[in-house]
Amino acid sequence: MAEVVLITGASSGIGKAIAEHLAKNKYRVYGTSRNPKAEESNGVRFLPLDVTRPESITNAVNELLIREKRIDFLINNAGKGISGPLEEIPESEIKSIFETNYFGPINLIKAVLPIMREQRAGMIINVTSIAGFMGLPFRSAYSATKGALGLTTEALRMELKEFNVKLTNVAPGDFATNIAAGRYHAPSNAQSPYAKSYGKSLDMMDAHVADGQSPDVMADAVLAIMKTEQPKVNYKVGVFMQKFSVFLKGVLPGKFYERLLLNHYKL
Repeated sequence: MAEVVLITGASSGIGKAIAEHLAKNKYRVYGTSRNPKAEESNGVRFLPLDVTRPESITNAVNELLIREKRIDFLINNAGKGISGPLEEIPESEIKSIFETNYFGPINLIKAVLPIMREQRAGMIINVTSIAGFMGLPFRSAYSATKGALGLTTEALRMELKEFNVKLTNVAPGDFATNIAAGRYHAPSNAQSPYAKSYGKSLDMMDAHVADGQSPDVMADAVLAIMKTEQPKVNYKVGVFMQKFSVFLKGVLPGKFYERLLLNHYKL
């Protein structure tokens, strides 16, 4: 019997690439988006789900269980970006990014855990970010959401060990997706004291995404993780320097590492 996968944010970008790749590899894949354009596309069955609405999560998970009676994999992929000087980002936008990038995945985990515990089997893959391993200038709120999800995964792995439910983080670097178009960014205001430094950083962020790797690289990585009997705590997927930056964060003195980031962002 084909294993059942639930993946959020499957209508575009990394989520779409992962969902379609898994469907081609004989998984029964249920993708979600807030407003699916079709019930099925390229082998992926779609369910409406808004990760910021707990009742929407409950409805989607219940519908999947009615159809399949089990969930073998949850891939928490849905997320959005945010950038800007922290001083100039409205509190409402910071709360919104946490609702999507942190509380949404947590509520999905809570929704699937009863069935996975009953099955005494299951795997949860949380898509975090290499940005979650470090505080990046003008991406403080984004780094915070992904860092929080990563640390929660580390704790939850130990809580769920006795139930044979496995958890892991997979942290992508820059990939060529439409995340920049959907990202909230504080308006670039010529009167802002951050105008020059933020403007340069925003241009660099967008260039990194535009020049990023194909989402198919992430799809291959996620499939490999799903086939792993005992997944690691963290996986990093990206070009060498992005992954190496995480290693350097762990071995260099804090001020020296900060200087490297300041030089990289020309601040």
